[in-house]
This record gives sequence, structure tokens and C-alpha cells, in this order.
Amino acid sequence: METIGLVPASRWNNLAKEALYDEAAFDELYDHFFPIIYNVIYVRVKNSAVADDIVGDTFMKMTQSLGSFDPEKASFATWLSRIAMRTLTDYYRWQSHRQNVEWDDVFSPAVEEKDRPEGHLLEKEDRSELLLALDKLSEREQHIIHLKFWGEMSNKEIAETMDMTPSNVGVVLHRAMGQLKKILGERRLL
Repeated sequence: METIGLVPASRWNNLAKEALYDEAAFDELYDHFFPIIYNVIYVRVKNSAVADDIVGDTFMKMTQSLGSFDPEKASFATWLSRIAMRTLTDYYRWQSHRQNVEWDDVFSPAVEEKDRPEGHLLEKEDRSELLLALDKLSEREQHIIHLKFWGEMSNKEIAETMDMTPSNVGVVLHRAMGQLKKILGERRLL
């Protein structure tokens, strides 16, 4: 059984169907997925105002399309991630370049430090080094790493989101992690 975090994917799928008519179900979906989607988007755009806009658009599109969600085609997490990635792609189409921000401010203010996956493992300097190293990877490798670690997605969910096979995701992820370790000088940060 596929799980997202410690909750089975079927729970989120059922809540998505209930959210059409039950505000509490919608609120639970939003509360769970907002920080995940926000982190994935924020790491990509490195600007909280832009991330706010993209995430807002993502959840607006989710609300408008919720009636068409089909758990037989993809899990809710995958479906929502696809909406987020399409919204991000739309943003990049209309922008000539990424906006620059301070590297110290790269992680989501939407999630408390103790709740961030990287919060327990990386110090401030290490985060800066890691983000600089991530920029040296290809867009596809960055995207997979963002979805895996900041989006908390499984290889299967990433594969569905990016139209790849789970094994291909694993191979790209393994190689990218190897490159990061090499770039970071064999530190055991990840």
C-alpha cells in the first residue's frame, strides 16, 4: 500500500472526494499538503512572494479541478504535484529569469524549523553549500531531489509526476546524490 508520510495514499484520495462537499475534508487536505507544495515551489523559485503566488494558483486550480480528480489514474499527492509543476512551468514561461534571494532564506517560512526535514541535519552554512551544489545539477536532477526531499514523495509518485519509471527516478536520484556528495567533498550531509 502506497503511503504519503505515515498516512496511506487512499486516505488522501478519499478526502479529496469528500472535499467536494465537506469543508473539514478540504481543510485537512490543505493543511497537510500546503507546506509540502510550498517547500517544493519555494526551493525552486527562491522567493517567498513568488512562491506564495504560485502555491496560491496551485490550490486555486486544485479547487477548480477537484471534481475531475480520479484516484484510479494517480494518487491525490501525484495529481496535486502535477498541478503545482504545471503552475511552476507557467510561471517560468512568463519570466525571463529566476529571482535572486539570500541563500540563508531558502527554506519555507510556512513550516517551523523543527518540522523541516533538513532542519535536523543541516546547519545554516551547510544549507548554503547544499543549495549552491544543487544549482550545479541538471534541472531534472534538481526537480527529482526537490520532490523527494522537500516534497516528501516516493519514487513512484515522482515517476508519475515526471512521466518516468520509478527505477529511472531511482537511478537519476542515486547519481545526483553521488554528484552532490562529490561536490560537497564527501560530507555525509544527506
